[in-house]
Amino acid sequence: MRAARQVWSGVYNLVLGLVTVFKHLGHKAITLQYPDERMPMFERSRGVVVLLSDPETGKLNCTACMVCARICPVYAIDLERSEEPDPETKKRYPVKFEIDNTTCAFCGLCEEACNFDAIKLTGKYEFSVYDQKTLLYDRDFLQELGRDVPYEKKKKPLPKAKAAPKADPTSPKPEEPASPKPEESPEESPGEDKPEA
Repeated sequence: MRAARQVWSGVYNLVLGLVTVFKHLGHKAITLQYPDERMPMFERSRGVVVLLSDPETGKLNCTACMVCARICPVYAIDLERSEEPDPETKKRYPVKFEIDNTTCAFCGLCEEACNFDAIKLTGKYEFSVYDQKTLLYDRDFLQELGRDVPYEKKKKPLPKAKAAPKADPTSPKPEEPASPKPEESPEESPGEDKPEA
């Protein structure tokens, strides 16, 4: 009896597995062959941090304003500013810009805080290493990673609109609404006399 139950259980599970296989046999496969095929990452995905450069000049957009380093909650950004501005662009630039990817939380606060479109989290994610010391990325490596990253410059907010101009004294004045009439109480009706006390 016990052997019959085991045989029946084996046949049942075999049929159940074959039903599942034949159910999915005609559908398109969703498996990617990883080294040859890669899943496209979304625009807002948070992969490695890169430094963006001006496509025309090739110079970094970073002015070393230190906002990203100050806002980083885990202090993963180490930044040193140049003493003198660049003679060509008249902007300061980072002498040292390092990101420690072992502590980076990939939160995106540095990207949101940057006013110069200089730092961005990209969809790049293939940076596995055997030594943690190689996860400390310097300025040149971050700039090279960011060369092929498309970006749009942030739109600066428009200045507030000026106050509306004063009305022309020669134009006709708008009619003022009539003053509201005092409301009558529900106890009093227009035709009834008030009782005297």
